[in-house]
Amino acid sequence: MSRAARDLVGYGGRPPMVRWPKGALLAVSVVVNFEEGAERALEAGDDAAERIGEVTTVIPPGVRDIGQEQLFAYGMRAGVWRVLDALARHDVKATFMMCGFAVERAPAIARQIVAAGHEPACHGWRWSPHSEFTDREAERASLVRCLEVIESVTGVRPVGFFCRGSQSAFTRDLLIDLGVQYDSNALDDDLPYWAESASGRRILAVPYALDTNDMKFHHPNGFVTSDEFVEYVTGAIDALLAEGRRGAPKMLSVGYHLRIVGRPARIGAFARILEYLRSLGDAVWIARRCDIADFWRSEFPNR
Repeated sequence: MSRAARDLVGYGGRPPMVRWPKGALLAVSVVVNFEEGAERALEAGDDAAERIGEVTTVIPPGVRDIGQEQLFAYGMRAGVWRVLDALARHDVKATFMMCGFAVERAPAIARQIVAAGHEPACHGWRWSPHSEFTDREAERASLVRCLEVIESVTGVRPVGFFCRGSQSAFTRDLLIDLGVQYDSNALDDDLPYWAESASGRRILAVPYALDTNDMKFHHPNGFVTSDEFVEYVTGAIDALLAEGRRGAPKMLSVGYHLRIVGRPARIGAFARILEYLRSLGDAVWIARRCDIADFWRSEFPNR
């Protein structure tokens, strides 16, 4: 078996000297995942329910797990409104990673999110890894379906992509073919970079992060209280601000989920992190991922 090329060097300790807008020392991307209703479920035709949630399911494969469906539905029925309220109160625009199936099932909510100025990005048709695709045309059809549903519902065609887990061998080439401008399935850097597709073409990678992410409330090595999450994320912000002051500005992604941070016990963590970011003034550029991608493309074009 041939071994796929793997870049373990990146910028090699010499990242580009970024000058973020208004002289910011750090760019921060607030990401909210909009995927409830697109998870694995028997009612959606899957053979088993999603297993990762507020609790580990005890329902065997092949049996409908209505409890798990309800835990996910909480994000749409209650959580999203707390999240939108906090974003509005702190005047922060976020990127919403939207599963097409979730948008199709809750179009009025998706429409309201985009009308408020938030970016819709493609999160795949279902909340599932694109590494599961073994057929290029099947993956292409899934991507097209997601892009078209989001555009028809919100009036905005997504320019960014991120899927659960990992891409397939075809994903980046398909994104390029479909005019998607950036891929966030990049967990390996603190700055955007031009990544190669399988065919040797290049697409802008805008990195994401899984440590500064509320999904860790659902993992045993993760957060238990809101204070832990706030301390962790603000620690990351402070560390990257210090690097920026030393002449090496970076970017940071902070990821949220409607069904997780939208819970009453966790929404305070969301609000406190937004408040902290706002308190830093022009030292931090809080930007949608599409804006970061546009900036990078202008300052560091694909050559």
